Amino acid sequence: MTLSSLHPNIRLRIAVGFVQRLLSVMLMPLLVIHLANLYGPAVAGVLTVCVAAAGIASNFLGGHFADVYGRRPVMVAGELGATLTFGLLALANSPWWTSGTATFALFLLNTCCSQLATPAADAMMVDVSTPENRPLVYTINYWSINLAFTGGALLGGFLYDGHFLQLLTGAAALCLVTTAVMWRWISETAPTSGKAVATGPAAMLRGYLGVARDRVFLRQLVAAALIAAVEMQIGYYIAVRLAREFPEQTLLAVGDWSVDVDGVAILGVLRAVNAALVVALILVAKTLLARVSERVRLYGGIAVFTVGYMVWAVSDVGWILIAAAVLLTFGEIASVPVRQALLADLIDAEARTKYMAAYALNARIGLLVAALCVTLGAFVPSLAMGLLYGTAGLAAILLYQSLVGERAVREAEKVTVPAA
Repeated sequence: MTLSSLHPNIRLRIAVGFVQRLLSVMLMPLLVIHLANLYGPAVAGVLTVCVAAAGIASNFLGGHFADVYGRRPVMVAGELGATLTFGLLALANSPWWTSGTATFALFLLNTCCSQLATPAADAMMVDVSTPENRPLVYTINYWSINLAFTGGALLGGFLYDGHFLQLLTGAAALCLVTTAVMWRWISETAPTSGKAVATGPAAMLRGYLGVARDRVFLRQLVAAALIAAVEMQIGYYIAVRLAREFPEQTLLAVGDWSVDVDGVAILGVLRAVNAALVVALILVAKTLLARVSERVRLYGGIAVFTVGYMVWAVSDVGWILIAAAVLLTFGEIASVPVRQALLADLIDAEARTKYMAAYALNARIGLLVAALCVTLGAFVPSLAMGLLYGTAGLAAILLYQSLVGERAVREAEKVTVPAA
């Protein structure tokens, strides 16, 4: 299987998704910085929380709309809304008009439009993929995400000062192109059961209550949240620990030339190593891991990933931290496509976008736990934090073991019923 053999919607979705993530990574932090410059860090923090809360609400609303009206209309509407809000954001930060109030309101609306379409886009990837090609689909998509993250961070960091208006204008232009691409070439993929789909707030609430009662899905959500909580430590407890405790040291010395790093610098090195390795290796991972079973990739990948973070939690030696970065990246590459394929195999096709919207909560839960770990880390030693990461990783492995077993049971039932 190759990229060209996949459904056209998948190829278009990966390309459009790359542009969307590039713009998000490039501009969302800059908008927060811009609000902080206008109103101060404290007010900007409150405004950012409001934006995040509105995004979560829009995500759930989009999951319901995509099940009722189809994937394509919601995706096109969301992207059109992003186009308009980026254009107005450029206008609100131009020489002709400057408004902090309009900037915040448009930032919030832009986030809502983007999040409204996310469940539909995620569900579409499942609609037109198969259990056989999903690992390839999610491998390519994961590579695209990391490439967008790297490119967006670099572009935003270098071009913010003096080029904010140009960045917003360029974002509006790119969104207009992606809107046209989706309108012209992406087809509807929502499965049809012949049943009338209930609409309205009550129907949406019933639908999400049904998702909340799905114990298999809840296990997936908890397992993903545990991994997300460990993964996000690099921006929270580990970042704080390295900045405060990591002793300045020389990573490399050649004659009179040397590379000296402190805690903040080594944090940047670790992030760069992780992102660069993902971009460089994810597309060849399928070949490298061809003879490794799916279960080994899943369980071993999570274990290796967790051990890497445990080392990050306790070590103060630069090269050991870099080696751990390499180790955890291999674990990440091995396990992520398998975890995403497992999710696609076990959710109800009739409510796929609602499941995708609810599954997105794993990142929010991970952020909350990661933030709490900063406070916890002030009272317990780094070894205890490392053991906490290990416990979370072990719990995730045990949950995924039960989920793999559940999938095997369902596959056996599918074979048995037609035979009977």
